[in-house]
Amino acid sequence: MQAVTIVPPGRPLRGRVAPPGSKSITNRALLLAALARGTSRITGALKSDDTRHMAEALRAMGVTVAEPDATSFVVTGSGALRAPAAPLFLGNAGTATRFLTAAAALADGPVVLTGDAHMQKRPIAPLVTALAALGVTAEAPTGCPPVTVQGRGGFAGEAVTVDAGLSSQYLSAILMLAACGARPVRVTLAGDAIGARGYIDLTVAAMRHFRATVTQESAAAWLVQPGGYRAADLHVEPDASAATYLWAVEVLTGGAIDLGAENFTQPDAQAQALIRQFPHLPAEIEGSQMQDAVPTLAVLAAFNATPVRFTGIANLRVKECDRVAAMATELSRIAPGLAVEVGDDLLVTPQPRENFRPARIETYGDHRIAMSLALVGLMVPGVTILDPGCVAKTYPDYWRDLARLGVALQAESGFAI
Repeated sequence: MQAVTIVPPGRPLRGRVAPPGSKSITNRALLLAALARGTSRITGALKSDDTRHMAEALRAMGVTVAEPDATSFVVTGSGALRAPAAPLFLGNAGTATRFLTAAAALADGPVVLTGDAHMQKRPIAPLVTALAALGVTAEAPTGCPPVTVQGRGGFAGEAVTVDAGLSSQYLSAILMLAACGARPVRVTLAGDAIGARGYIDLTVAAMRHFRATVTQESAAAWLVQPGGYRAADLHVEPDASAATYLWAVEVLTGGAIDLGAENFTQPDAQAQALIRQFPHLPAEIEGSQMQDAVPTLAVLAAFNATPVRFTGIANLRVKECDRVAAMATELSRIAPGLAVEVGDDLLVTPQPRENFRPARIETYGDHRIAMSLALVGLMVPGVTILDPGCVAKTYPDYWRDLARLGVALQAESGFAI
């Protein structure tokens, strides 16, 4: 297996790194541009495995998606989607899978969406149930992909209640579909539970940018008017989840890193205020509204002055892997008992530095496990990350950016940095 070992720099790391564009915003913009009539230009975009899967799926559905440079897409849509000739393979791209499952209702025939072994374990049943309420026939026999949607060029429903307790992506998918209805659609959240509510704000902002009319009637209800989308140009802000690793590099090494950006609209940007408190992180961190930042914060907690308990993170168990279990297992390779699962919480208890030892870190094919646990290697000699190429899912230049900051990396088994 390919691997990379991080050599602790032993000095403050300083420099400038431009994080990649936001995955969340890029994939929303790609879909909405595809559903619009005309040509849209998306600049500052993320080019990674996740956005590649979205772009390729849209091409298979009759949308023209050009890539004139390394950070741009030019999308030309007709306002309609074609049923693809073959199943859409979406890897382990959760956003692409959930968003396209809903959008497939607009295709002119059946659409099968599937993914890799990890994606086939990630729940999609709540979205299938919501689509049924809109009159869309969809089937996912295992409750996870593959899912088959009987596209009929539209839908007839006018009201739907969405259970977004496992993922806000179900609600985002339905909201974006709703603008393509024949009549106004009222979208209601089931209960109060929702994973990362801030991503719904991102969705609504993207919809409005592409000229959809959506009104938030309450904290749990939205009214979406018919009319679809109109082509628009959009510049994508840097990815806040990616920025968390660089903010962590800064505080762990006592350095200073210029990201070239300060204002983020993405939920994970909330983590910056906590990272700045290191090594005096609070005793409890509620992570439900910044889920992708939790692995980064958990690594910082390992070097904190006092223990940290992460709560509200049950949804991390249904991400690319079970991130609660993964972080507990892999941090404890470095020091036994460094992190433990407490129900669905994660408790990180800092250890004396002499307890830390070299370790080969399993990443479970999960980009966030790889990138966050690589940060341990800045402080502990002999930390090796297995399958380092999995970072291509959202941050293909991660290792190169660490190297540019002066981190020495020793590659194994032909891995190219």
